Amino acid sequence: MHDASAEDIKRMRRALRLAEKGKGYVSPNPLVGCVIYSRDGVLVGQGYHERYGKEHAEINALNSVKDRSDLLDATVYVTLEPCSHHGKTPPCAHELAKYPLKRVVVAMTDPNPLVNGKGIAHLRSKGITVATGVLEEEARKLNEVFLFNIRFGKPYVILKVAQTLDGYIAAPDGDSRWISGEESRRLVHQWRSEYDAVMVGRNTALLDNPRLTVRHVNGRQPRRIVIDGPGSLPSELHLFSDIHEDKTIRVTCNPGVVPKQEDPALGLLQPDYFRGQTVHVSELNGHCNLEQAIARIGELGVSSILVEAGSQLASALVRDNLVDKLHLFIAPKMLGGGTRSFLGLGIDRMSEIIGFRSAEWTRAGDDMLFTGYL
Repeated sequence: MHDASAEDIKRMRRALRLAEKGKGYVSPNPLVGCVIYSRDGVLVGQGYHERYGKEHAEINALNSVKDRSDLLDATVYVTLEPCSHHGKTPPCAHELAKYPLKRVVVAMTDPNPLVNGKGIAHLRSKGITVATGVLEEEARKLNEVFLFNIRFGKPYVILKVAQTLDGYIAAPDGDSRWISGEESRRLVHQWRSEYDAVMVGRNTALLDNPRLTVRHVNGRQPRRIVIDGPGSLPSELHLFSDIHEDKTIRVTCNPGVVPKQEDPALGLLQPDYFRGQTVHVSELNGHCNLEQAIARIGELGVSSILVEAGSQLASALVRDNLVDKLHLFIAPKMLGGGTRSFLGLGIDRMSEIIGFRSAEWTRAGDDMLFTGYL
């Protein structure tokens, strides 16, 4: 971090808070916030990337400045390096360089090969001082999905599990409502609105008939993924028949499952017509090849997947090393029997135990929330 003062940190924190407002709306683009302060230290402009394909944070911030004379010797704070290439919008670094700015403070460089230092270099070439690394760790955490996508070229997988104190996710009769508390459930709906898609397995779809929609908070509806190996889940399930049916992606390893089409002769929909998408993957050990499924889902433009799975799918994803982040709610309740949260991970000795790169504990109402990165 260079030339960062307490004021720099305070202002960058404001930009980060602005960036968060784009959650759920800008994917696969990064979350970016920008604030502009005059040479007298007055906030004269601010903005964030609000929608994918729309103006970037820097442009929105510049457009919010009422008096252009305030830009003389002004300082711009932006949470990600301004872009330097023509995409859906013009390059922000070039736009900023048109003005008599004194300084641009950047939280982190953009790892996108199309940018990666070029934006900063352009600003400096125009005589603008650029400081980098201010609240970089916070900026990287905010854009963990984007950074993962750039690095690995596949969707970021977040597994959510809610269990009792003694490790059960359902009672012996299969009932799992509600193990976690109201605050935990509200948080899950918040995540649904922020990630691109929500995934469940065949058993969860059959037993719970979930909608996987956002109801407890305001936000956009995610795409919905169901792993349906045989491809024979009933068409009357909410995932295949409600108003968000077109957001559902069915993954199957049954090559005989062919999406029904409109009847060309009658111009009518065939019975059980499914308006969502069907993705075919190969079979692996009697089940869908999950690694292939995640890759195929990524090809459909999904950059992040929140998995709300039962024991079988959750365990399979962990066993296959396909989980990048785990959210585990632990409720202050006990069952003493039923369905365990994880089984059959293929571990026989302590030397094979699964650890986490980093982890933290937080409160969610009466529940404890463990968040770990694998």
